[in-house]
Amino acid sequence: MSVDHRSLALLLFGAFVAVTLGITTWVSRDRRGSAEEFYTGGRLFSPMENGFAIAGDYMSAASFLGISGLIALFGYDGMLYSVGFLVAWLVVLLLVAELVRNCGRFTLADVVATRMRERPVRIAAGTSSIVVSVLYLVAQMVGAGSLVALLLGGASEAARAWTVIGVGALMVVYVTLGGMRATTWIQIVKAVLLMAGTVALTVLVLIRFHGDVNALLTTAAERSGHGKEFLAPGLAYGGGWTARFDFISLGLALVLGTAGLPHILSRFYTVPTARAARRSVVWSIGLIGGFYLMTIVLGFGAAAVVGTDEVRASSAAGNTAVPLLALDLGGGAGSTGGTVLFAVVAAVAFATILAVVAGITLASSASVAHDLHASLKRPHRRGEPHAKSHAKSHAKPPSEVAVARLAAAGIGAVAIALGLLARDLNVAFLVGLAFAVAASANLPVLLYSLFWRNFTTRGAVWSVYGGLVPAVLLVVFSPVVSGSPEAIFPGVDFHVFPLQNPGLVSIPLGFLAGWIGTVLSREGADEAKHAESEVRSLTGAGAV
Repeated sequence: MSVDHRSLALLLFGAFVAVTLGITTWVSRDRRGSAEEFYTGGRLFSPMENGFAIAGDYMSAASFLGISGLIALFGYDGMLYSVGFLVAWLVVLLLVAELVRNCGRFTLADVVATRMRERPVRIAAGTSSIVVSVLYLVAQMVGAGSLVALLLGGASEAARAWTVIGVGALMVVYVTLGGMRATTWIQIVKAVLLMAGTVALTVLVLIRFHGDVNALLTTAAERSGHGKEFLAPGLAYGGGWTARFDFISLGLALVLGTAGLPHILSRFYTVPTARAARRSVVWSIGLIGGFYLMTIVLGFGAAAVVGTDEVRASSAAGNTAVPLLALDLGGGAGSTGGTVLFAVVAAVAFATILAVVAGITLASSASVAHDLHASLKRPHRRGEPHAKSHAKSHAKPPSEVAVARLAAAGIGAVAIALGLLARDLNVAFLVGLAFAVAASANLPVLLYSLFWRNFTTRGAVWSVYGGLVPAVLLVVFSPVVSGSPEAIFPGVDFHVFPLQNPGLVSIPLGFLAGWIGTVLSREGADEAKHAESEVRSLTGAGAV
């Protein structure tokens, strides 16, 4: 990349960082210091504002960089991510959005703890939420490194490493100073920027082919090197039974995983009512639906305009397809239009990464402080009735917010280290792993708690660990970590599980473990607490 590309992109990125840090500083001056303010922003956001923030949280680097790159490399098979991410929102809207808002307060564990013994449930759910959040953060770190590698010519590994460290440091600043209020406004600004940039690129791609989608697809197939196979199923997931099962496993993880993502669930607590939570999801579906349809155009556009080989040469995982497409659409390398468009897209991608990592870090730090720390250090405070103990935010110990801030720094450090290890993997693929763990560990316990009258504490704990442990172990012993040239450790081979995504095995195990734990439980379900939580989840009576 030319010096003009670098300087303009860095200037725009610096402007976004300055604006968001200004927002964070402004918000932190008006901070009351309570747990409710830190975790939920005082529950003062409107459905439209929260809908934009949810969209900003969900449309991550995996969406903007990874999905388009996978479509540019694998054509039809790459579209699975676009379709899966979009369809997943129907599960959220129909099954969990309103019920979670009514039952919980800050975290996933709040929903389960309304009718269970709190200490074991909070420890299990909190642990699971942290694992999912860290996996999701790794994807954003990898996206940041890939973008800077392209921006700086791809030669300096040190530059990529320092970029990952810098992004991690910024996300800790956002969370520790501004909490949910600052994070939400950063996500809203980012969502507007991302939608504007995506619309502009989509329009330019369609103009290039005179609005003829057939010509776009035909050219993409020709320049892909695969011909008509590029537009048919099987290029990435058609190599045998293993690839086909991987396809099914990935589809299950994408569709079911969203409803178990901690940073998405926490967004439902930032609005004043359950009705507002439901309307937030409707707003977000409109934004997200339009965005993912456009990523399909961008992916095939990158294959047609840039060429699959050029995309792969820049990034083997395809993470730089969209910036390269912007450069070409603007007039090519060295042109003023190409320089400006590339810089804008790079800056929007950076904004995307920063906003998403802030939301994820906040959700995971809440799990550490509100669930793990509070349960291990102050278990006696969990014996209070749910509604009463949550009636006033100032009743929470002030140390919980301090613990959350420290947790944000620790989680950031872990995500930075793992991001440096996984720097050569596709960001959408990494997010697929996070979705698989969320669908395996968080979704079963959430659905059982909301809809199964006989569900017990042992069933809840077994459900979380019965999905979490197999999912993590299957990833560790899969080709993702070892045994393949694209693995995190390509020089060794200790993989025994043939699939890259564990969802096909780990998701059923999570549901099965919850059922077995409940059947074998010595204590019965608390029917009074179930009745109370059922009424609250359906009507909102007694909800915070």
